[in-house]
Amino acid sequence: MWNKVLDWFGFGSHSDSHSPRGHDNHGPHGHTHGVIDATIATTGRGIWAIKWSFVILALTAAMQIVVVLISGSVALLADTIHNVADATTAIPLWIAFVLARRKPTKTFTYGLGRVEDLAGIIIVVIILLSALVAGYEAIHRLIDPQPVSNLGWLIGAGIVGFIGNEVVAVFRIRVGREINSAALIADGYHARTDGLTSLAVVAGAIGVWFGFPLADPIVGLLITLAIFGIVWQSARSVLTRMLDGVEPGVIDEIEHAAAHIKGIDKVKEAKARWLGHELHVDVAVIIDESVLLAEANVITGNLQTELFAHIPALAVATVRIVAPEPQGQHHAPDPFQVSGKLAQGLLKIVDTPDGERFRLQLSRHAEGLSATVAIQRDGGMIEKHALLPVEGNHHLLQSFEAPAEPHEFDAELVLANGADSERLSFKMLEPEGHHH
Repeated sequence: MWNKVLDWFGFGSHSDSHSPRGHDNHGPHGHTHGVIDATIATTGRGIWAIKWSFVILALTAAMQIVVVLISGSVALLADTIHNVADATTAIPLWIAFVLARRKPTKTFTYGLGRVEDLAGIIIVVIILLSALVAGYEAIHRLIDPQPVSNLGWLIGAGIVGFIGNEVVAVFRIRVGREINSAALIADGYHARTDGLTSLAVVAGAIGVWFGFPLADPIVGLLITLAIFGIVWQSARSVLTRMLDGVEPGVIDEIEHAAAHIKGIDKVKEAKARWLGHELHVDVAVIIDESVLLAEANVITGNLQTELFAHIPALAVATVRIVAPEPQGQHHAPDPFQVSGKLAQGLLKIVDTPDGERFRLQLSRHAEGLSATVAIQRDGGMIEKHALLPVEGNHHLLQSFEAPAEPHEFDAELVLANGADSERLSFKMLEPEGHHH
């Protein structure tokens, strides 16, 4: 029995037993009146649930409005405003969804996803104004009590409000479990809690029935405070998204996805932001420098696939490969971009456990290639450094000795492969402020 009660309020074993797409749901999902969570909005079944929730709550609010007019109850007025706010949330958001589907243009290169944030602001303002009206009426009735009539209708309207919210709660929870949406399930329990405010109207009517007329405005004031809580929650969520804020769990998901990908040494930077109900992610990763371009593209593609599997709301995933952080105080000249008929890649001076070395990183397979750096020194001297494969890796050639100081010289990269050879001239300059 106790487990059933906990489950009814959303704390039971079924309330969090599902996670989207077969992965652990590290990112928190929730609902506020100003924002419908993306895991709902990105599925046709979820949008269908939003539509029918609107219809049910709209019908409930319409019946309550009639009873407000004939009874004069400010408690029911506050509860009606609460239900209207829940129902009308879907209207500006649905308009925003329609606009957000428009294709990007040269002016709006990211599309019109931001209109959903504007819709959220409109919703927050509407709820705030409604809370002020409900609060004013409740305080006015406390100061100047007015008779409340048709108590039977008032009790019936409170019960109708509870039933309407309970129907929406059951509907959202069942559809949420069907599509594995933690957000829609949470939204269902939220509607179930809203139904309790309707039962508070019934309690206020019973208080008036037993000769305590202030019970009605007191209940109205309590419901108004609950609406102000909704305003705070919604405003915080909407403003967070407008300022490109995301739930911390989103970044945790990105790092979790990268940990599954072989070849990624480290996630150097991870960024995310919402554009409407779509999430855009930008990830900078560090991979081994010896990896060829084709293999690097496979690694980044695998990470993108993993990100889409971990984050259901993800619309765009940009993965960048960045250089590893420099170790120590190495001040090397800018690298030389090698672009010849025998080889293409990057020649640079790097720090190794044995000291500074020339390193040629090739971007394509070049087995049998021999490479030598010939440095022109003062007095016509030529300093030569042969570059040989590192541990049999023909994509990574390195010298056995360090180039002499200073690292500012004219030089040639001499390449040979069988009968073919070529000489590529280049210049290396010391970084500013590091001249010898």
